[in-house]
Amino acid sequence: MPISNASNSTPANRRLRALLAGATLAGALALSTPVMGQDQPKDAELLRDFIHYVLIDRPDLAKSFGESLLKRVAGPVGMAPEGQGMKLADFVKLIEDSGELARFEQSAGAAVRSPDAEVIAARLLRTYNQGKLEQARDPGQIARNIALLTKDQRARLLARERLAFAGEYAMPQLLPALTRKGDPALSAEVRQLMVDMGRHAIMPLLTALPGVDPASQETIVGVVAEIPYRLSLPFVMDLWSTTKVDAVRSACEKAIAKITGAPAAPASVSDAFVNLAEGYYAEDESLTNFRGEAMQLLWAFDPSVGLISTPVDTRVFHEAMAMRLCERALRLDGGNARAVALWLTANFSRELDTPAGYENPAYPKDRRDATYYAVAAGARASQDVLARAIDARRTALARKAIASIQQTAGAALMAERAAGGGGRNALLESLRYPNRRVQYEAALALASAQPINTFDGSERVVPLLGSCIRDAAAKYAVAIANTKEREVSLANVLRGLGYTVLPGGTSLAAAEAAIAEAPGLDVIVSDLPGPSTDTLIAEVRGNARLAAVPVLALVDAKGQQDLGGKLSRDEATRLLRSGTDAAQQAESIKQLVERASGGDITAEDAAAYQSAAVAALRDLALSGNPIFNVADASAALVSSLGQSKGEQRMAIAEVMSRVGDKRLQVALMDAALAAQGEDMIALLGKVTQSAKRFGNLLDARQVKRLVDAAGSGTDAEATARAALMGALSLPNESINGLILGAK
Repeated sequence: MPISNASNSTPANRRLRALLAGATLAGALALSTPVMGQDQPKDAELLRDFIHYVLIDRPDLAKSFGESLLKRVAGPVGMAPEGQGMKLADFVKLIEDSGELARFEQSAGAAVRSPDAEVIAARLLRTYNQGKLEQARDPGQIARNIALLTKDQRARLLARERLAFAGEYAMPQLLPALTRKGDPALSAEVRQLMVDMGRHAIMPLLTALPGVDPASQETIVGVVAEIPYRLSLPFVMDLWSTTKVDAVRSACEKAIAKITGAPAAPASVSDAFVNLAEGYYAEDESLTNFRGEAMQLLWAFDPSVGLISTPVDTRVFHEAMAMRLCERALRLDGGNARAVALWLTANFSRELDTPAGYENPAYPKDRRDATYYAVAAGARASQDVLARAIDARRTALARKAIASIQQTAGAALMAERAAGGGGRNALLESLRYPNRRVQYEAALALASAQPINTFDGSERVVPLLGSCIRDAAAKYAVAIANTKEREVSLANVLRGLGYTVLPGGTSLAAAEAAIAEAPGLDVIVSDLPGPSTDTLIAEVRGNARLAAVPVLALVDAKGQQDLGGKLSRDEATRLLRSGTDAAQQAESIKQLVERASGGDITAEDAAAYQSAAVAALRDLALSGNPIFNVADASAALVSSLGQSKGEQRMAIAEVMSRVGDKRLQVALMDAALAAQGEDMIALLGKVTQSAKRFGNLLDARQVKRLVDAAGSGTDAEATARAALMGALSLPNESINGLILGAK
C-alpha cells in the first residue's frame, strides 16, 4: 500500500519508507536469483510483476523483474545462453496468451523513458518485436497465409495483414503465386497484395524480371507500373531496350510513362542505373526496407529455383547495391566514367564500414581489396572519389582516395580533374581539408607527382611536409562544457589519451582564439544541454577549418532522442549519455576518432610521416623542382635535426645539404660541432657537400672553431675537418697553421 505524502517530512516516515523499499527490492532480487531448492517464479508472474512495478512507478523493481524474465529467453536476443531458455516464438506466445499484451506494450513504452529501467524495457520490447517478425517471416507460416488468400473474407484479411508484415521475406513464395497459370483468383489477390506492399515488393520483382518468361515479364511490369517508384525505372528501361516481344515492350512503355510522368524514357539506360546507385550510396531512406534492423536483403534470381535472398549487414548493404547497379551500368556502357567512380567510392566505403570479422556475402574474400581497383582505374577516377569524400567530409574515404592517387599520378596530375566534380582538382582542395592527416597525405602525393607547372596552393605543400617532420606526433583537442568543473573533467580524459588540450569554455566562440593558433584540431568533446549541443555541432560543421573534426557530445536521454536521428549519418559525430565514467568517455573518443579519420596519429604513424616527408623533400631537392621551394621547410628541418637520431637524422642532414640556404648550412655545422665520433664525421661530410654545392655560408665563429680544431682527433676526424676547410675555400692564413705546424 502506498504511503501517504501527508507527513513525508518526519524522520519516522522516512525510515519506514526506506525499510519497505529495501524489503521489497530484496524480495525482487531473491526472485530473480532463486536459492537452490526454491521454486522459480513462473514466466507469467515475472511478466505481471514487471508491468505492475512500472505502473506504480518503481522502475528499480521493474528492472529486476524484467532482467529475470529476459534471463529465461535464449540469446543473443534474450539474456540466456544461446540454445537455452525460451525461443522467441515462446516469448511471443507467453505475452499474447497472458492477456497482458496491451498493458505490456504500455508499461514497456513508459519504462523506456526511465533511466533506471530504460535498457531492460527496450530489450523486452525488442525481444517481443523480433519474435513477431520471426513468426511472420517463417516460410511455413508464409505458405499457410498465401493459401488463405482465396478463403473467406476474414481469412483473406488476416493473411494479407500477416504477409504484408513479412514484407520482402514473403516474395520468394508470392512471385510464383503471381505468375502461376491456372489460378487467376490467387494471382489477382497476390497482385493487389504486392501493390499494397509497395517498395517491399519492388526489388524482388525487378530482380526476377530478366529471368522469367515473356508472359511473366508482362505481368511483373504491370504490377511495377502500379507501384510508381522511380527505382523501377532503369530495370524497366533495360527490358524495354532488349525485349523482342511487342506485348512486353508495350507494357514497359506504359510503366515508364507512369513512373516518369513523361511519354519517353531518359536517353541512357546506363545513366539511369547510375542515378539509382547514387540513391543507394546516399542511403536514401526510401531504399532501406528494414530501418533499424541489423540485416537487409540482397536479391538474386535463378529460373530453376526462383528468387533467392541473401541477408547482408545493413552497414554494408547500400554499398553492395550501389556497386551492383554500377556494374550493370558498365555492362550497358563500358565508357560510363560516373559508374566507375561511384563503384570505386562504394567499394572503399564498403571496406571502411565492414564490421570486424564479418564475412560479406556480397564481396567474397577472394576478391582483391578496394585499392587494387582504384589504382587500376587511374588518378582521374580517384580524383572523383576524393571530391565526393571532401563534399561529404568523409576523412577516412579521402585518405583512401589520396593513397590511390599517389600510386598512379605523375607530373600531369594538375590536369587531372574529377569527372563528376565539375572539373575540380580535388587533390589541391585536400591541402585545406580540415584534417591534418588528409593535408599531410595530399602534400606527399603532390610532392611525389613532381608537377612542373605552378598551381593554386603550391606554396602550402613544402610547409606541410615540414609539419609532417616536426609536428605529426602532436594531438590537439578542446573541451566545451556548461561548467568549469565539467570542462576540467573532460580535459583530464583527453590528456590521459595524449592530447594537448586547448583552452575551451562554454561555447565554440570561447575556444576559437586557441583553435586558430594550433596547427590543427583532432577532436572536440562537449557536455552541454541538448539545444546547445545541436548549436555547437552546427557551428563546427559550418566552419571550413573544423568541418571534419570529430565531435563527441555528452547528452542526456532527451538529447539522445532529439539528436540521434538527425546525426545518425554524421560519422564524425557521436552522442554519449551524460554520466558515463572517464574510462567510457576515453574509449568512445578512441572509437570515434578511429572511425572518423582512421585513428590518432600514433608514434609509429608520426615516424612514418616524418620518413616519407624527408624522402619527398630529398627527391624535390635532387630534382631541383621549379614549383616547390624546399627552403620553405627550413625551420622544420632545423628543429627536427636536433631531435632526431641515427639514420633519420642523417636523412634530414642530407636534405639540408642539398638546399642553398644559410640557415641550413649553419644549423648543420652547429650539429657537427656538437657531435662526437662517427656522428661528427658524418655531419661534417654533409656540411662539406653543402659547401661544395653552394659555397661558404657559415658564420665566422664556426669557421674559427673548425680551424682551431683542424689538427685534433683521430685521423678520420682530422681528415673530415680538412675536407670541409678545403670545400669552404678558406684563405691561406687559415691553412698556414696546419702546414707550418707539421713535423
